[in-house]
Amino acid sequence: MGLGVGIVGLPNVGKSTTFNALTKAQNAEAQNYPFCTIEPNKAIVPVPDKRLDALAKIVNPDKIQHSTIDFVDIAGLVRGASKGEGLGNQFLSNIREVEVILHMVRCFEDGNITHVEGDVNPLRDIEIIETELIYADITQLEKKIDRLKKQSKGSKDAASQLEMAEELYAHVGELQPVKTFEKLDDDVFKILDKELRFLSNKDVIYGANVDEDTLAEGTNQYVEALKEHAASVDAEVIVLCAKIEEELVGLEEDEAQEFLTDLGVQESGLEQIIQKAFDKLGLQSYFTAGKVEVRAWTIRKNTKAPQAAAVIHNDFEKGFIKAEVISYEDFIAFGGETKCKENGKLRLEGKDYVVQDGDVMHFRFNV
Repeated sequence: MGLGVGIVGLPNVGKSTTFNALTKAQNAEAQNYPFCTIEPNKAIVPVPDKRLDALAKIVNPDKIQHSTIDFVDIAGLVRGASKGEGLGNQFLSNIREVEVILHMVRCFEDGNITHVEGDVNPLRDIEIIETELIYADITQLEKKIDRLKKQSKGSKDAASQLEMAEELYAHVGELQPVKTFEKLDDDVFKILDKELRFLSNKDVIYGANVDEDTLAEGTNQYVEALKEHAASVDAEVIVLCAKIEEELVGLEEDEAQEFLTDLGVQESGLEQIIQKAFDKLGLQSYFTAGKVEVRAWTIRKNTKAPQAAAVIHNDFEKGFIKAEVISYEDFIAFGGETKCKENGKLRLEGKDYVVQDGDVMHFRFNV
């Protein structure tokens, strides 16, 4: 669907290691020196969903297909990135293309792993990155304001955009992120945001990269400081050990779960990241369940049935007649489509039906 999550952070905080584990392919070079990643690595990652396995036990399909999400491993930013330090302008443009930011933060001590700032300090590291994002937005706004001043003499639309841009410029000029601007719901602001894709207005998930001991204990002083900051900006923190997540990649599912259980962890950090990112992107899944495959289809929340059908094939939307719908809970409780029909749990829905997360669907259409 062209929606992506960009993994950002200072150099050597575990971005590429996390990316390797996310993709289950060791193709992102992870080394102990800054700017190991220059070109952004991209991967399409399946979204873990235990509901697919439950459906498959009933249907016994030839294959299972998960929803997917795009992850982009963006090179480490440093102080001065907005002015081109460390190839910063190139990296910042890569962030502009994604919808959600996974901000990896180092929350462990290790003298063998270089820290570009000399010591471990999550809040300072966050401030460095987020300040650079704001500076990049300031630069974008300055250019836009210059253009709007020329256009506004003969255009009311340009004049209203100029007024909004100057208000926003004053806001970010105080090093406040765009996301705290009081007019985010204004239609004129939305026009500016759609064009400029403000970096400091993107949803953020913090990934607290910890060592194995901290993962087992659940927290440390760095994680607690990060959580306090995240709460103040209405963001979420996912605690993981990137090194362990990478080790889990080579294990069978039951072995991986046993490993996590031994550490006192119920769910891998990567699963949490993928699921949370999927939700932050405003996405959900509906299912088709047949002998050929059980499959999750990705749609935006509040999508109506014809548009959901188009995800399978455009012809399904053009010739849409009705959607046969069974809730996931009913499909599991009654053991499949036949029993659901017999018990009145299969519904026929029309063009105005808003698809719910987990709906098991079959579309009637006529080309």
